[in-house]
Amino acid sequence: MNSWYFSEQSYHPAWQIPGSTKINTPSAPVDPEVAHQLLADFIQECILCDKLGINIMVNEHHASYTCMSVSCMMTLAVLAVQTKNVRLLALGVPLLNRMDPVRIAEEIAYVDTLSRGRLEVGLIKGTPFEMYVSNAHPVTSAKRYWEAHELITTALTNKESHFSWESEHFNYRYVNVIPRCYQDPMPPMWLTTLSTSTAVEAAKRGYVLAITAVARAARAAFPVYKEEYLKAHGRPAPLDRLAYLAYVAVAEDEEVAVERGRKILKFVEASERIEQKFMNPPGILPHADNVRFLKAGETVTHRTKVLPDGTPMSNPPTAHEQILNSVLFAGTPDQVYDQIKRFYDSVGGFGQLLVQMGGTMTHEEICDSLTLYSTKVEPRLKELTGQDQLKIA
Repeated sequence: MNSWYFSEQSYHPAWQIPGSTKINTPSAPVDPEVAHQLLADFIQECILCDKLGINIMVNEHHASYTCMSVSCMMTLAVLAVQTKNVRLLALGVPLLNRMDPVRIAEEIAYVDTLSRGRLEVGLIKGTPFEMYVSNAHPVTSAKRYWEAHELITTALTNKESHFSWESEHFNYRYVNVIPRCYQDPMPPMWLTTLSTSTAVEAAKRGYVLAITAVARAARAAFPVYKEEYLKAHGRPAPLDRLAYLAYVAVAEDEEVAVERGRKILKFVEASERIEQKFMNPPGILPHADNVRFLKAGETVTHRTKVLPDGTPMSNPPTAHEQILNSVLFAGTPDQVYDQIKRFYDSVGGFGQLLVQMGGTMTHEEICDSLTLYSTKVEPRLKELTGQDQLKIA
């Protein structure tokens, strides 16, 4: 199994301020010196990952206390020269917040070349509430996303002098990306989703499918992906085409590990503090989905949380509840391995684990968890997937 360290690079000192953590929050509470230290700590954590052999994932969000990374490619350009060995994943580049797809293609090719071919990329739609800071049109967002996606991948793989592009949303007379990608024809591509329809699209394209911290979505989407992949490519889907993101906290002592897990889950609580008016831009969801949410008394970001047996969870959910839900893997190295193995078996296997830490964890706690994970958990996961790959072959 391939492991990827991930942190939202949050400004968690502002989480104690009541109210929303996104979009219309003031920047005054963000102390530049504290922000500098938090970002510098993240870079050092990534350097540690390079020594430990843990790959690195980054994302981006905007106008938020929960994520200070405003550009995947800016962060990865720094990491491309600060690391030497591990793979670097952008998951992802939110196309609805980026008005110029050709510039995205240029940045991808640049980082891929700078890192000597260690880049992997997820071109994602983006979160609904961030459409308010990008002025994107909700109704046309899906069509615009796929147009941008096709333009970027065409630009990355083009080796001729230039090409022209005309579509409903984008018009370019000359498209010519230099330098071109280090990897030929382009970096491996990922898609994130919580739906089975996107799983089908990812399988057709041979992309890695990533499910983020929703176990029931993985149980629904992974089989659909495998079925469609076999149909499209004539062979079983390799395990490394399937990815799952979970919050992970490891310590030699179970109680210490669970406390670290509680600190990570503070990020989830902070992330859900969004004003109602920003949650569901008109037109962003199909009518059927809006009807489903209304009937369930839910919103796009606030959905009913239940345990696997249907029991309602606490509000906010406890660390132990999230362990039962396979959202959090926390405990001693043996316990964390057992938790991952149970989930792995329940979804029929996967080959990529996105290991999210952070929240209000200290830099020292993150480094200790990463080291324990790398030395006492990950080797057993590699053995697990290695054996299953042999079974598939």
